[in-house]
Amino acid sequence: MMLSNLSLVAIFSAVVGSANAFSPAGSNSYPGQKSARIHSAPLSMANNDASTPPTEQTRRSWLQTSASSVLLGSGMAFAAPAKRASASAREVTDASSGELPDLPPSAIKDYLQYRFPLQLSADFYIFDLQTMVADTDEFGEVNELVASKGARGGQGGATRIEREYINPMRIIGLSMPPEYADDIRDTQFAFEKAMSKLTKATNGIRRDLPVEIDPSVVPKAKEAWEEGRLALNSFFVILNTATGLKDELTVIPPPGPNQYKEYGRSIRRYNEFQKKTKQCQNRGGPTLSAAWGQLMVTGYLQDSCGVEP
Repeated sequence: MMLSNLSLVAIFSAVVGSANAFSPAGSNSYPGQKSARIHSAPLSMANNDASTPPTEQTRRSWLQTSASSVLLGSGMAFAAPAKRASASAREVTDASSGELPDLPPSAIKDYLQYRFPLQLSADFYIFDLQTMVADTDEFGEVNELVASKGARGGQGGATRIEREYINPMRIIGLSMPPEYADDIRDTQFAFEKAMSKLTKATNGIRRDLPVEIDPSVVPKAKEAWEEGRLALNSFFVILNTATGLKDELTVIPPPGPNQYKEYGRSIRRYNEFQKKTKQCQNRGGPTLSAAWGQLMVTGYLQDSCGVEP
């Protein structure tokens, strides 16, 4: 169908060229003809119809009507893909994007390093952790995420919450200008406080331990999750403001039937990304994965195995 439209456009161009070639020498039907646009040609010809013979006027009117239909048809055929392509195109963020050049070099480096992991952490917070805090059978895993584990020398090791949320907040906050650093530090403390509440709510409850569960633990865990959501959202808003990149970091909507839709990120792609990341790690990381047949895929976010965003 597209080829047919293009063919009709080519035929029309040839016919109009022939008609202009045989028009009277004194006719000024196309003032500034070389610079005239195609869609303005019918208007120019209509203004000079009085000097055109009736037979020629009829032929031109028919050509104008047919050409308009052809151009509109071909335009519709090409407009939709072009619109989809522009909508799907995503500008790559670099050191020159938004207001990043106005920030200190260390702040630019830290932001570019952590923006993808932070968004992935938000995905985990809404897609996984939110479900886990509502199920007492998952409280054991929740407690492992937020509670420090014993390590050599009597010092606890960093938890996943510390590695993926609190540490990036601290690092970015230290590199930001004072007008943003204080607010970032406040959001970091608020998030830590929420995770401390989550630790207390889930402590001592495991699936394999036959203990009596207080009915209030689930509401307390959900309340702690909500406080963490608000703190994380505040952190994202501060970063979007500081960098001048509006909505680059997507905040987490409140719980509700349309929460995932409002969030706008795909849980299916998130689960696929998590699966492929584990496959890469099980095969020894990106180096061995490449040797095992290019097991890595692209299309989501950057992780430890080098998956490109």
